[in-house]
Amino acid sequence: MRPKFFMSALLAACALVANGATALAASAEHGKAASMRAGCWQCHGTAGQGSIAGPKLAPDPLPFETLSAFVRSSSRTMPPFREEVLSDSDLADIYAYLQSIPPAPSPDSIPLLRE
Repeated sequence: MRPKFFMSALLAACALVANGATALAASAEHGKAASMRAGCWQCHGTAGQGSIAGPKLAPDPLPFETLSAFVRSSSRTMPPFREEVLSDSDLADIYAYLQSIPPAPSPDSIPLLRE
């Protein structure tokens, strides 16, 4: 019975990791501070909304693996942020912060805009 339980638990853990659960364990609060400290806000805005200099990152950010690979090896106008500059923990926290940003309200839900 134990080997069967162990195998089920292992498969469940693998599924969670594959779905980005590792980023969910990070701290959105620390991520906001890390994004300010690393200067992400200068191009991507304080809420990941994007600007002329950088694309929108939130809500619904890219998958963690894609974002992480780009941040680490960017060869475009954004400099690469290696681990010496932005730790893996800080990057996971920034991703958790981006995931925590709610979508903008629908224009139909704003009474002033319906008039």
